[in-house]
Parts: sequence; structure tokens; C-alpha cells
Amino acid sequence: MVIKKYIAKTEEAATALAREELGKDVVIMNVKKNIPKGIAKFFRKESVEVTAAVDEVVTDSASKEMPDFSKLQEAMQGEIKPAPDSKAAKAEAARAVLAERNQVILEEEPEEEIPSENNAIEQKLSDLQKLLEKQVMTEPEKKEEKAEQLPDKNKAYIRLIRSQMENNEVEETYIEQILEEIEGSLKKDTSLDNILSGVYQKIVLKIGRPRLIDLHAKKKKYVFFIGPTGVGKTTTIAKIASMLKLSGKVKVALVTSDTYRIAAVEQLKTYANILGVPLKVVYSADEMENAMEELEEYDLVLIDTAGRSHNNKEQKEDIHRLLETVPEEQREVFLVMSATTKYRDLVKISQSYSEITKYSLIFTKLDETDAIGNVFNIRMLTGAPLSYMTWGQNVPDDIGKVDAQKMAKQLLGGNN
Repeated sequence: MVIKKYIAKTEEAATALAREELGKDVVIMNVKKNIPKGIAKFFRKESVEVTAAVDEVVTDSASKEMPDFSKLQEAMQGEIKPAPDSKAAKAEAARAVLAERNQVILEEEPEEEIPSENNAIEQKLSDLQKLLEKQVMTEPEKKEEKAEQLPDKNKAYIRLIRSQMENNEVEETYIEQILEEIEGSLKKDTSLDNILSGVYQKIVLKIGRPRLIDLHAKKKKYVFFIGPTGVGKTTTIAKIASMLKLSGKVKVALVTSDTYRIAAVEQLKTYANILGVPLKVVYSADEMENAMEELEEYDLVLIDTAGRSHNNKEQKEDIHRLLETVPEEQREVFLVMSATTKYRDLVKISQSYSEITKYSLIFTKLDETDAIGNVFNIRMLTGAPLSYMTWGQNVPDDIGKVDAQKMAKQLLGGNN
């Protein structure tokens, strides 16, 4: 993977520079606005810095551009014990290390910089590499076999990487897709370092850059939060409203149409009072239009909607009518779902809402699950961009943007 930065007056100009040099398949990983501060603002103009990446064929000759796993081993504080002799014990040892608790790490405040590729994969991936090498090289029965009877190392590495992704509940379809892309470019004796790097890079590119609420939009924005009951929409809105209020960059207002639950209205009223922002309660699409007029002076209006059954056609139509009160160019929609929901239910929910609107994805309750594969699965299934993730009830602390590199590391057995 080649990662480069481009600076220009606008995001479009910087992106054009990236595509001119790296080609049409370039992926924009991060966009940073450089705003001069203090006395510097009188001498320097604002600029935009774009971090772009393009995938490359994974071969041994490209190893210098891959993360150096061997260097990471030097920072390890402990060693992995040799695998026991019995197959059952070895399998259990592999599962114990490969399935170690995963927890998505997100910045409490969005970072402006994409960390370097060599820093993105940390200690636990080195543990994984050592484990895989031991599993392939130290089995007693293999020591007694002739060299020509040894299983292909690449297949063994791929098999154990597959096992780790399965432990994280990544769907078989997407595991196959990633591994097939890698396997086609491998040489006979490609090192584990390169194989793991290639898989990691593929996952990062597929996760993509998070789509966050645009704080620099020229027109005011109405941001809708939709999704089933009980996933934490109201608390998520409170967290985002708190972050926006503390940033001081925009004037924020709240609207709720979740009048089916009295507790939801009272909860949002409490947060609105604490933050010092207005809150409007609406019971219909007509009242939404009235609320828009009353909140004309505000830059961002965050709208809480009632939890709806994805199987109820009438309730979906209510959501659609509410969304249609706002012109599409001023509308942002976030589908909020719980990371603890079963995959087949997540599929039904996401497909149901896809019938009425485009959306970005927010996942909640990351503190209540050890596996994050479903987050990746729904991203792949819908093509909708990931945005925020939340964990816990603390406002505004327990929320952050999705970090593709850290998430990829965790899917492969990485540690915090």
C-alpha cells in the first residue's frame, strides 16, 4: 500500500492531485483542514490536507512498504509459550490467544492525522505472528515428516488468520473475498509478515474513512437519527450534541419526534437544559416544518425519531414522511444499531431502512460485546459508511469516530 499526503486550497483540488499521481483507484483516508491560528493567520491561507492510499500487489519484493512485524516483536513484554504436544491442547492454546478480548478503540475527539502504517499494527499482531509460526513449525508429527510432505506454509498461515476472523464473527463471504484477493498475489514462500500485512491493508481499505457530521457545511443541516427501539439513539444524540456544543463551532438545536415514549422526551429535555440548547417536540411532519422555521438561526438540528419496527410498513412510511420535510441536500441520516444484535436481524434492519433513505452507520453498546465482526459485516453488506461508535452511558465521553486501522487490527487479533 502507498500512502501519501497532498495539500491544496480545497479538498477537491487535493483529491485531484492524489488521483493524478496514484490513479483512479485511490482511496481518500483522511481530510484535514489547516487553519492558521494566532498571528500566522495574517500571513498564511487556509489549506486542505488529504491523506490518500492505493493498494498494491502483495509480494516479497514489496516487503519494504509493508508494516515490519519483526520490529514490533522487540517491544513485546512477554513470550508465547511453545504449543503443547497434543493437537487438542494446541488448538485450545491457539483459540486462547487468537480469541483474546477485542474492544474497539476510538478517539474521544476525532484525530486530524492518520497514523503511519508502521504504527497501526501493534503488539498483539506480533503475538499472532509468533503463534502462527509455532503452530506451523513445532508440531511433533511434522518434525518427523520429510520436507516434501510438509504442508504449504502459506495455506497454514491463511487458515489460522481465517480462524481469527471467524472468532470475531466476520461472515464467511467477506473472509473469502479478502483472502482470495490476497492469495492470488502470494508467492510460494511469502512470509507471514507480508500475508498479515496484506490482509490488514485490505480490511482497512474496505472499512474506509468514517463519514462524520459536516461542521463546515455552507447550508444548515438537519441530522436525523433512525433505528429500532432500545439501541440508544437518544443517548447517542446527547453525546453528539455535547461534543458539538463544546467545540463551539456550530449552533446546535434538538428536535424529538419520539413521542411514543415519555421517558425519551424527558431524557432529551434534561440534556437540552444542561447544554443550554433549544428542544422542540413534534408529533407530525407538519409540526416538523414549523419547528424548522423556529430554529432557522441554528446551524445544526439533531432530530431524534421514534424506534420503529423494520417489519411495520406504516411506521416506515411515518419515518419517510418526516425525512421528506427536509430537502435532501440539507439532510443527513444516521442509522443507529446495537453491536449486540444478531447478524441476521442487523441484515433485516439495514435492508429495511435502505428502502426509504440513504444513511451512515452508528453502532452502539460496543462495551457489551467481545466480537466486532458484525460492524464490518454490515459495512460490507450495505456499502454505507461507518461513522461513530459508542460504549457506556457517560455523556459526552463514551463515543468516538470509527478508526479503520484499529478496527482492522482487532479483527486480526490485535490488542488495545
